Amino acid sequence: MKKIKVLYTIPNFDTAGSGKALLNIARGLNNDLFEPHIMCLHDRGEFFKTVKASGIPIHFFPYLSKPRPISSLLASAWKVSRKFKEINPDIIHSFHYAPDYTEALATKMAGIDWVFTKKNMNWGGASKNAWHLRSFLAKRIIIQNTDMDKEIYPSSKKTEFIPRGVDTNTFKPLLLKNTDDFRTKFETGKDKRILLTVANLAPVKGIELLINAFAEVNNIDDNWVIWLVGNADNPYGKEVKKIVKQKGLQNKIKFIGKQLAINRFLNEAELFILPTKSKGEGSPVALLEAMASGTPVIGSNVPGIKDQLKKYQDHLFEPENINDLKRILSKFLKYDITTLHHQGIRFREHVINNYSLQKEVRKHEIFYKKVVA
Repeated sequence: MKKIKVLYTIPNFDTAGSGKALLNIARGLNNDLFEPHIMCLHDRGEFFKTVKASGIPIHFFPYLSKPRPISSLLASAWKVSRKFKEINPDIIHSFHYAPDYTEALATKMAGIDWVFTKKNMNWGGASKNAWHLRSFLAKRIIIQNTDMDKEIYPSSKKTEFIPRGVDTNTFKPLLLKNTDDFRTKFETGKDKRILLTVANLAPVKGIELLINAFAEVNNIDDNWVIWLVGNADNPYGKEVKKIVKQKGLQNKIKFIGKQLAINRFLNEAELFILPTKSKGEGSPVALLEAMASGTPVIGSNVPGIKDQLKKYQDHLFEPENINDLKRILSKFLKYDITTLHHQGIRFREHVINNYSLQKEVRKHEIFYKKVVA
């Protein structure tokens, strides 16, 4: 039986989030039925070492074209199409988060089925036409939350709902916890209780709302601190650090920085929060990783998060509503460690039953077979 050859395209592995999702799926495919390949623009980024070590064939090629002028676009897309024909996949699956349609045009010229994963809720504004064209050129579209179906593709027959999954063997409760040596690196005492969030700092993440709310309720238990894991070396990150200083919370809010391995951070935390603003998420894997690690979570009631916490309405708060955020923080910061631990066990079972990486991979295999058929 001929294997289905899937070429995954992604601009780079610098940011790692989309790259990890791609690699998890490619590595998980049944090798007797599928042959994965990867195409990207360069080999920069720490995570690329992991990609290379996977043994999956990697092709470096400038497969994205400038959309203007049209004459240059057509010439460039034709060159890209010849490269696609040389690799000759059955399917090209794009993990590009942006509304680029030039890749899709090249696949049309090559006569290859092209699909993409819609990774965010972006749709209107200046990029509206580009998103419409990208969607029009796609053979099928993978959506990651139910709001995409309602708000973006309400009448489309191209979509397939496949939420993110997480490796529950990698993300699990660890034996090590509350260890002095690990906490010392981040100036956090053994008696401190950690409220964790994992996200590269951007305005949509709502971190300033979390800080302002925490400033008013942290006296419930003086031992609570916040660990912010993610890149903060940008204008928004600097603004957030400024707020922390103004509130006098330098000893209670720690900027951990970008981390490739977050298992230990999840293991040290008693509670995880994702305060995303109204725009929403695609399908936030950070929330799933926290739940799989046995850490109870709370999050804003926005696309992506509300799917994952549909069974746990009391763990949701209204986005950008600082009073509701204070309400839910006040509630959970009062819980003792035993109560939170039992909640964490329930959340891990929820992920195993509904959001395992194995389920995500199997759904992609079925999806690819449909496309080829």
